[in-house]
Amino acid sequence: MEVKRSTIAKILAAVFVFNLVVMAGGAWLAYQEAPPIPEEVVGPDGETVMTGTDIREGKKAFQRDGLMNHGSILGNVAYYGADYTADTLDLKVEHMREFYARERYGSGYGDLDSAEQAAVGDVVQSDLDEGYEGGAIQYSAAEVYAHEQIRAAYVGRYHEGDHAHGVPANMIDDETEARQFADFALWTAWFSHTDRPAGDHSYTNDWPYQPAAGNDATAAAMTWSVVAMVLLVGGAGAGIWLYKSVELPEPSAEGISVPQPGDVSVFPSQRAALRFVPVAAGLFLAQVLLGGLLAHFYIERAGFFGIEELFGVHILQALPFALAKTWHIDLGILWIAATWLGAGLFLPPLLTGHEPKRQSTFVNGLLGAIVVVTVGGLAGIWLGAQGYLDGALWWLVGNEGLEYLEVGKVWQVGLLVGFLAWAALSIRGLKPMLDREPVYGLGHMILYAGGSIALLFTAGFLFTPETNIAVTEFWRWWVVHMWVEGAFEFFIVAIVGLTLVSMNLLTRRSAEKAVMLQALLVMSTGVIGVSHHYWWIGMPDLWVPIGSVFSTLELIPLVFILYEAIGQYRAMAGGGETFPYTLPFMFIVASGVWNFVGAGVLGFFINLPLINYYEHGTYLTVGHAHAAMFGAFGFLALGMVTYMLRIAIRPDRWDGSWLRGAFWLWNVGLALMVFVSVLPVGFLQLEAIFTGSYDAGRSLAFYNRSLVQNLFWARLPGDTMIIAGTALYAADLVRKRFVLRSTADDPDVDDMAVAEGVLGDD
Repeated sequence: MEVKRSTIAKILAAVFVFNLVVMAGGAWLAYQEAPPIPEEVVGPDGETVMTGTDIREGKKAFQRDGLMNHGSILGNVAYYGADYTADTLDLKVEHMREFYARERYGSGYGDLDSAEQAAVGDVVQSDLDEGYEGGAIQYSAAEVYAHEQIRAAYVGRYHEGDHAHGVPANMIDDETEARQFADFALWTAWFSHTDRPAGDHSYTNDWPYQPAAGNDATAAAMTWSVVAMVLLVGGAGAGIWLYKSVELPEPSAEGISVPQPGDVSVFPSQRAALRFVPVAAGLFLAQVLLGGLLAHFYIERAGFFGIEELFGVHILQALPFALAKTWHIDLGILWIAATWLGAGLFLPPLLTGHEPKRQSTFVNGLLGAIVVVTVGGLAGIWLGAQGYLDGALWWLVGNEGLEYLEVGKVWQVGLLVGFLAWAALSIRGLKPMLDREPVYGLGHMILYAGGSIALLFTAGFLFTPETNIAVTEFWRWWVVHMWVEGAFEFFIVAIVGLTLVSMNLLTRRSAEKAVMLQALLVMSTGVIGVSHHYWWIGMPDLWVPIGSVFSTLELIPLVFILYEAIGQYRAMAGGGETFPYTLPFMFIVASGVWNFVGAGVLGFFINLPLINYYEHGTYLTVGHAHAAMFGAFGFLALGMVTYMLRIAIRPDRWDGSWLRGAFWLWNVGLALMVFVSVLPVGFLQLEAIFTGSYDAGRSLAFYNRSLVQNLFWARLPGDTMIIAGTALYAADLVRKRFVLRSTADDPDVDDMAVAEGVLGDD
């Protein structure tokens, strides 16, 4: 079946617009259906328990003090601490039981016989099942008592400190703010057990699982899980059929003149672009070292191999989990993004033989700006979390406190401006190619992919710390999910297509068709697929069927990418010993495989509604995230670095042994971490939640089980291999710095082995 490039381009544009229209409608609905923040909560005698102001101020404390990267809210983000929604709901049930047990029987709940406990449990559930029709929230006397007890517990844990839970002293500096944080968490617990008006389940679709509060999986979760499994079989088959039916030539090294690294000149802008690599490598090394510390915190909640006893430095106070995790996540985004930006500026001269005036100066300027934003953002996170920034400064230049959007708004603006500057420099470099190709050409696709990253990032500017948490999460997931499942995947297929063209393994026309078709599938599923994050956060239940369908269909483009990886492997193998780009190809193929495993297989499993209801926010998500983020996007970035180095190093001094060693350390280490440690812990959590409550699977008691602790220790070999691979990679970059080729003084298209063919390939 022959499909024209122009046809695919038109469909792609229509699909992108359709996705934005659907999600814009979802945004309107988010504001209409978000859980209400009441003016006040009152007890049976009319006394005020908390106010809407307390809830909003509590959300500010939650963000400012980095609590989202210590525990989670509504199941989202860190798994080290408690989920504040589930924890306060569990404690609420516990204290209400105690209240009624003493009121009715004169003894503690644990001392009652089974019939009396059942009677108390029925009263508690009846209290919590009451609906809400607007106005002030009415608490029973038992709820007032429970609220006061939980407030006191949260002040003790998050203000005074609780090293058993890994909470440093003064995590929340002010006692009043700690009380307000408890109010905020208790409000999320309230709307998790309170039915929507005229509805038969709560604002969170009865999440988290807590049978004593009447929360259990809805019928829709079961129904749409079955539908998703049927779609999986049909979708996978359709994906394979489509791949085989549409005529997409595979890359091949047979009978093609693959340019040798020494046959192309290195231009000044490429040398400048190469400087992104050591900067990114430094960020990468810092990230994996912090990752090792974070993993160990699950074993020693307040220590690190006894250094506090040896040196008198309490690691938990000096570098709390929340701060370390915030930096760990941000460094991961930054090193991958910096590498991609560098690669995007390195490739244009290969394809065009064009070196705009002062391009290298501008590239160096962009790198300097990125360094400033990186240092400023990371420093601002620390200053904000430590309470050194007053007023609005804490979220403008400090720590906004939302995962993947931790840095203050000013630094986020800097990152956005950096993306736009990169686009401008890319346009300058690709201009000869852009002038000769249609709007759906390969050069344009690179710009569209980068532009979509910047476009979706703007969703992070559509809320403030006072915005309802459900609406905040709605917009935050626009950035997080649509980056990963949409823009990043689009960028992957575009950059790989561009690389294959620069190697002469594909014609530009063939690459354009393959990139557009895969981008079409990615955009068709990945944008609306964000809705599976809306099931339990206070959004309406219509997202359950929508999220189930589109999350399942996200597997189709991953099948394509896997097949592409297989085709790339064949090209690599077909090149024989003389093929100079075997090592870069190994990284690109590994990226495709890990993308399928992490995003496809593990992602599909945890996105089944019935599984996700119990699994949401467990170590199963950790396994999916690491395999998808580092495995897919990280390996692509490292493959591009290897390709850039292969061209930039003097051919007679090329030595890929250290990079090859790092490649296997990373792959084996990631496999050990995910399959030997992380996923087994996640399955144990799933069992604990299913047989108890969600909070039980996230509790300190669960993490302290001997088997779970042994599995945490089992992560050490994998983590060590990843750290060793990164250190070897960084060391290799240092030694390769001294064997770089000289740059061409007067670049011309004739200096490039592929440019003439690309520019003439109409």
